[in-house]
Parts: sequence; structure tokens; C-alpha cells
Amino acid sequence: MAIFKKGKTWYIDYYVNGRRNREAVGSSKKPAESILAKRCVQVVENRYLDIESRPNVKFEQLATQYLEYAKTNKRSWERDARSIRVLDGWFHGKKLFEITALQIENYKSARVRVVSPPTVNTELACFKHMFTKAIEWEMATKNPVKQVKLFQENPGRIRYLENEKVTRLLAECTEHLRPIIIVALFTGMRKSEILALKWSDLDLKRKIIHIEKTKSGHSRDIPMADPVFFALKGRQTQSEHVFSHEDGTPRINIRTAFDNNLRRAQIKDFTFHDLRHTFASHLIMNGVDLLTVKELLGHRSINMTLRYAHLSPEHKKKAVASLKYFDGHNMDTKKDTKEAKST
Repeated sequence: MAIFKKGKTWYIDYYVNGRRNREAVGSSKKPAESILAKRCVQVVENRYLDIESRPNVKFEQLATQYLEYAKTNKRSWERDARSIRVLDGWFHGKKLFEITALQIENYKSARVRVVSPPTVNTELACFKHMFTKAIEWEMATKNPVKQVKLFQENPGRIRYLENEKVTRLLAECTEHLRPIIIVALFTGMRKSEILALKWSDLDLKRKIIHIEKTKSGHSRDIPMADPVFFALKGRQTQSEHVFSHEDGTPRINIRTAFDNNLRRAQIKDFTFHDLRHTFASHLIMNGVDLLTVKELLGHRSINMTLRYAHLSPEHKKKAVASLKYFDGHNMDTKKDTKEAKST
């Protein structure tokens, strides 16, 4: 930090966060010395001309605001709520500007000892978006989560049921759960999409299910197989929701019912989402092309669908067999080569 004179004007020279600042003060040296001393105090206190003005917002305040936003704008808000409950155990009471990348790294390291890397990544993604919205809402000025790398994930597992286990699963279903599982098995729809279905989404004459809000952001239509058509047609009620309680309110959580169903059917290590894998896997094994499976699942790119390609070795055999370089009955290529040279 310094004072200098250029021409008839006195200047002060100092640094803030490694960046050089120079100010013209006036024709008198004494005010320049006074202002420079003031700047020194402001720099030390990290509030020079409010350049580092930081909203005094705590983590839990942002969490409350973000959840309200998520409930209105995100289909995955329940997953966000679970992530926030875990994050709150670490960052409750902290002001947003106090949360550093190092603290988040410590959270990441400790958390992965308890849960899987994909779960940690999901929580960090939620935290990152919370800060993104906080900046938009002027509750924060920077996003420390951006400096933290996510864990590299292996491709997700593909767990699917063979026909015998599908039969067992359906045989053990309760009355209200059976049509939900039938829809999952014959459409590949996600649980959130199924439970959000309204009668207005169904075209029973054309046997089509229309999904407007999807994870990929694009709507899609899924044809109803006969088991789906009859399972849904027999459920028509006064409620606008296809899967509802007796009072007409939509079913939101079927986890307990589904877990009990698995236990009765003696099926282990299986989730509701694996019904979507079952749908895709059986399509592939029945010879359906990958592009059609992609469209039915609503994947953004074919890369997601390619995870199932290994289940259909037959399509590779057919691809190779389709090559016709020469007459298939005349396989003596050495003889043909010699005859060609002699001519």
C-alpha cells in the first residue's frame, strides 16, 4: 500500500483479494493518508466498499426456501428433501458465506463411508443447485459446491426379473398395488410418472398413455398392452387421479407395500425402478431394436439405452450374417484369388 503524487493529484495504491486498486484522492496529501488508512481497515475486515457484502443467510433458511421452490418446480422434490435432511446435519446454523469448498470436501469424504458414491453425488448435486438458486435470490454471492468434484460413477446396475419371478410378484400383490406393478412392467414408466397419472392422460379408445412431464423434459406416448388396458379400465373412479385412495387423494408413497410384496414373493435385492429395467431387458431379449426401446423409455440419448445391448447377442449375429461380399456357396476364396492372378 502506498501514496504517491502524479501532477497535482495524490493517489492511494492498495490490493484487495490480490487485485490492485488505485484511487485519485485530491490535491492534499493528508486526506490521502487518512483514506488509505481507512481502506486498510476495510480490507482487513473484508468489506471494502461492500465489495464483499454478504447476505446474512443461514443454511436452514435457504433449505426452507429451496424446498418450497422444489415442491412447485421439481418432480424429484422428495429426493431433494432427503438430501437436505442429511446436509442439515452438517451445515445447520452456518451462514452461507461461511460454507467453504474444504468443508464440503470433508462432508463428501465422511459421507461416502456411510453411503454409496452415487448417493453422495445426488446430495452434492442438490446442494449445488441450492446455491445456484441462492445466488439468483440474492441470498448468496458464490457457489462453493462448484469447486468440489463428484465421484466418478460406474454404469448403473441392470437388475431385472425373469418370467417366473414376475409371476410370483404379481401373485403376491395386494389389490391396490397390482395395477401399479402391471403398468410398470408393461410400460417401463418411472414410479413418479405412474403415481402422477390422471384419467385425462389416458386415451382408452386408442389405448395410449400420454406423459406430459418427464425426467427428460420431453412428453411421450406409450401404447397400452392388453394387461395395462384392462387393469386401468377397471379402476375408473370419481377421482381425477388413476391411483388414488378411497377419499380421492393421489397415492404418493407405495414403498412399504412394495417391500412387503417382495418379501411375500421371496424376491431380494430389488427396487421398484428395477421394474423399468425388467421392461427394457425383456424388450431387448425379444429382439426389439434399441432405438424403439429408447423411445419407449424416454431416454435423452441412445447411450442410456445401450446399457441393455449386451442382453441381445442375437442382433450382433444377425448383423454379421447380413454381410454378402460374395456368393455364400462359393467359400474357396484362395482358389478364386489364384484364378484371378492367372488371367
